[in-house]
Amino acid sequence: MSVTPDDESFMAAAIRLSRRHLGRTATNPSVGCLIVKDGVIVGQAVTALGGRPHAEPQALAEAGEAARGATAYVTLEPCSHHGKTPPCAEALIAYGVARVVISVTDPDPRVSGRGISMLRDAGIEVDAGLLEAEGRRSLAGYLTRQTKNRPYVTLKLAVSADGMIGRAGEGQVAITGSEARAEVQALRAETDAILVGIGTAISDDPLLTVRTPGLEAQSPIRIVLDPALVLPLTSKLVETARDVPVILVASEEVSPLAADAEGLPPSVLPDISPTRGEIGKEREPNSQNDSSSRSTADVGQGASPQPISPPVGEMPGRAEGGNTPADATDLDSRRAALEAAGVEIVYCNPYHPEILLPALATRGISSLLVEGGAKTARLFLEAGLVDRIQLYQAPVIIGVNGIESPLDATDIPSGFAHTGTQMFGVDRLDEYERRL
Repeated sequence: MSVTPDDESFMAAAIRLSRRHLGRTATNPSVGCLIVKDGVIVGQAVTALGGRPHAEPQALAEAGEAARGATAYVTLEPCSHHGKTPPCAEALIAYGVARVVISVTDPDPRVSGRGISMLRDAGIEVDAGLLEAEGRRSLAGYLTRQTKNRPYVTLKLAVSADGMIGRAGEGQVAITGSEARAEVQALRAETDAILVGIGTAISDDPLLTVRTPGLEAQSPIRIVLDPALVLPLTSKLVETARDVPVILVASEEVSPLAADAEGLPPSVLPDISPTRGEIGKEREPNSQNDSSSRSTADVGQGASPQPISPPVGEMPGRAEGGNTPADATDLDSRRAALEAAGVEIVYCNPYHPEILLPALATRGISSLLVEGGAKTARLFLEAGLVDRIQLYQAPVIIGVNGIESPLDATDIPSGFAHTGTQMFGVDRLDEYERRL
């Protein structure tokens, strides 16, 4: 590959462009495309909201006749198959571009290498792998769902100077300052879904939405691990469920379908994997790369094939701050009230993340932010299903009754590489990532 400094500059711009619609392109990746002629950008686009049109035809249409003989910079290999839209490789050929520069080769078996072959067969020069590490990072959600059949998982923790993430019994405790909190809002805005445990949902009563002016519509789906359905009907999550989707992940034991399995312990309940009509219910395919289902053995590096023990304090019937429904009638009433408020209830053991994550992927969720609390963080860490750690460290002291962080900068799990440090006011953010 013959790469010039200009090539790197234009690809970096395409990658920045691609990030504009992260979390907003359904199951399609958010791809950036620049059309450049004689050193000038004559067309540019990012995958449209909802996933269509793709970036390439939009950028080509903007360039028009200027695309002939130009160079296209694309963050992901152009698609080569007919779906609900024609192949992007065909569009590049039809417009007469002379060269295509690609950051990341598409792992979708219907595309991988075929888009490049189509372009080369048409006499177009193709260079692939430019700024690949940066490109893969911008496409992390899509690549993880394609190759591991689960969302890309980011764990975000804000830790005080004395190693705490909160104070017991006091709800939300501000640890980081306004600059760091604004950065977290930006992260939420580019993420498909955000997840917390029932203890955090009850004690903090969070909204889990994006509150940055102008980005409110980019709030992620909100997911709560709530095995016994104890989330209060008066919680902010329930009260806003019709504005921003809320999913409660409940135990199969409280499912209306559990009557036939009454008396069996959870470990031997039949069909523990998600079933059609529950969390894994089918969605209308709307992706340029509708992937076929894969074995949960491919869930992720380090994933445990064994059930994960429920965190102490979040066992069904012992959820912090919650009241377990007294009997079947009470449970049915609570379920009906939650659903009437717009909450979706799905039945997939909350403490089997190696099953839950692929089920979320079937619903088009490519990126997941785990934001609380300590027990839920440990659950995903111990399962080996965290891909990126965002560790904020603040100078505040929590002191007595502090809730200890599940990790700090001195005990990052093996397999993670430190990828950068940023300062937001007095708060320090360190990021760690597994190799995709």
